[in-house]
Formats: sequence, structure tokens, C-alpha cells
Amino acid sequence: MIDLALLSVPILAAMVGWFTNWLAIQMSFYPVRFVGFGVIGWQGVIPRKAEKMAHICIDRTLQQFGDLNAVYQELEPQRIVEQVISQVTPRLDEYIDEVMYDIQPVLWDNLPIFVRHRIYQWARQQLPSRVEDLVEDFGDDLDELVDLKALLSAELQQHPDLMNRIFRQAGAVELRSVINRGAIIGGLLGAVLLPFWLRYPAPWVLPVGGFLVGFATNWLAINLIFAPLRPRRFLFWKVQGLFLRRQPEISDVWARLVAEELITVEKVANAMLNGAQGDRTRAILQKHLRPLLDNSIVLKLSAQVTVGMTGYVELKKAMNQKAVVATRDVFSDPAFNRERAPVVAGVLASQMKALGPAEFQDILRPAFREEEFQLMVVGGILGALAGALQALSLA
Repeated sequence: MIDLALLSVPILAAMVGWFTNWLAIQMSFYPVRFVGFGVIGWQGVIPRKAEKMAHICIDRTLQQFGDLNAVYQELEPQRIVEQVISQVTPRLDEYIDEVMYDIQPVLWDNLPIFVRHRIYQWARQQLPSRVEDLVEDFGDDLDELVDLKALLSAELQQHPDLMNRIFRQAGAVELRSVINRGAIIGGLLGAVLLPFWLRYPAPWVLPVGGFLVGFATNWLAINLIFAPLRPRRFLFWKVQGLFLRRQPEISDVWARLVAEELITVEKVANAMLNGAQGDRTRAILQKHLRPLLDNSIVLKLSAQVTVGMTGYVELKKAMNQKAVVATRDVFSDPAFNRERAPVVAGVLASQMKALGPAEFQDILRPAFREEEFQLMVVGGILGALAGALQALSLA
């Protein structure tokens, strides 16, 4: 019996340590959405806290960089101007026709062809300068026009698994290491428990010891991720929190996924048009597009003579609405979004890498700090059950 005890206690403790660490990692990631009834249930820590982590991350990176307007300047506004012109110019005649046939079909049909062509030509000549001024205006006010936190919140509600992918892609090696270390730590704790159980072989010793093993290994698993904050020398090893040690890799993965899936040019443009400041965005569009209509003397006089000032005002409203549609078309171009994504990613990654260890930890740690006690208790309960089963088998 003693020989069996000598073998089984540390072996079972190692198994408990491995399993509880594995379970703690799984409970950090899954389920992606809440499973349960009312307050009874569970959702993975990371997807549940993804929004909070994303907001902290954006605050910290923009705090380093300045604001969204400064980031915008890194995106080469001239490249955005070129994209708008290249996408709108081939369809400009079509846009004008659609508006005119929708609002004033009689006027448009009765205009001579050469007059229409003069209007097309005028619009094409005016477009580059109008777009340059428009893009510059947006760049100056982008921080006020786009609520980046609202955009992130909306997207993370639709893609709650995004943070899971960031952690799994950036920290796969470290997560496996945490699980495997659980077995080593559990086995060592079991070896410490063994002499106590041999001296006091009471039925409660193994369940209580199992609880302590499960609780302690989960506590160590979480702390191995985030501590120590800075590299420290321990005998022959230099140790640091596993995710802190991987700050450059995590920054690159985070920035790439955010740029490709969250803060795309298309989604920022959509947030500008349909967000809380959508009316202001439309007002800026109107300000810069109005000269296209007002300065086209032929069209202005023809419209006012044919349909009066009221009809002319309606025509301008229709032009503004078409401009909103054209803006969506321009920035929904997949190729342009793919091309700009590395630029956005580079800006975000460089700022995340520049954060100090404490600032970087503050992005990730709050999500776990609020839930880590529950994870440790679950590990302790599983350890206690394993210890109770072992006590019964050795009775």
C-alpha cells in the first residue's frame, strides 16, 4: 500500500496539475459566446473581455501616437485621393445621368448632347481639386468623425473570436508551456504532500491536498503569463512573463488582424457615414461637392429656368445622396483595403512595441484579473475530486 501511495500521489498530482492548467486555458478561450441560463453559465474570459482589451489597446497606442488624425497622415492621404479619383472618374458620367434621370428626366432629355458633354467634362475637370480638399478636410476632423471605440465594440460583437485568434496565433508555444508546466508543478506539490499524507493518513488529507494542488497550479499558470514584469535572472535562466516576453510577436499579430478585420478603410468610412457624426460627414461632403453643381453655369441656369429654385435644391440633395453611395463604392474595393491594411498594421504594431512592460501588461491582465479567482477555484474543486477518488481507492 505504501509503495502504491508513493507512486500514485505525485503522479495523480501531476495529472491534476496538467489537466487543471489545460482547463484554465480552455476556459480562457471558450465558449466564445455565453452558455448557460441567467447568471449561471460561462463565457471564455478572453472573448468576454475582448472589447475591454481592445479599448485599452487603442487608448494606449493612440496615446503614444497622438490621435486618429496623426494615424491618418501615415496612411498617405494622396493615395486615398488617387483611389477616389480612379474609382469615381470612370463612373462620373453614369452618376450624373442617374441623378438627373431620377430627379429631372425631362430637363436632362431636353438638353442637347453637346451641353451634357460639357457638364461631364466640367465635372471631370473639377473632381481632382474637390477630392483633394475633401480628403484633407476629413483628415483634419477624423478623430471627431469616427468613434473608434464604438467601431471596435460593434465589430467585436460580431467577431467575438478575434481576440482568441490573436492569443492563439501569438502565444501557441507559451500556452503549451503553461499546460506542461502544470504537470511538473503538480508533481512537485504532490511530492511535498506525500510525507504529510504518510504521517497523517486521514481521509480528508488527499482531497484537501488535491484542492491545493489544483488551485496552486492554476494560480501559477495565470501568473506565468504575466509575471515577472521585467526579465529576471534565476540561476541559469532568464525569466519573464510568457506573453510579456512575446510583446513584439503579439503586437504584430494583433495589429495585422485589427487592420485586416476591424479598422479597415471600408469600415472606417462606413463609421463616418453612418456613425454618430454621420450628419457632419455628409455636411463636409456637401460643402465640397456643391461647387461641382454651382460652378457648372450651363447646368445651373438650365435647371433654374426649367424647374425653378425648389427643383434645383432637390437636385443638389440628390447629388449629395449619390456622393454618399459613391463613397461607399470607392472604399469597399477589396484590393484597396488589402493594400492599406499593412500600413494601418505597421502604425499600430510600432506603437504597441513601444509600450513599456507595465503598459503592455495592462492591456491583457485586467481581463484575467477579474476572473482568475474563479479559474483557480475550479482547478481546486477538480483537484479535490481527484484527491477524494484517490483516497477512496487507497482506503
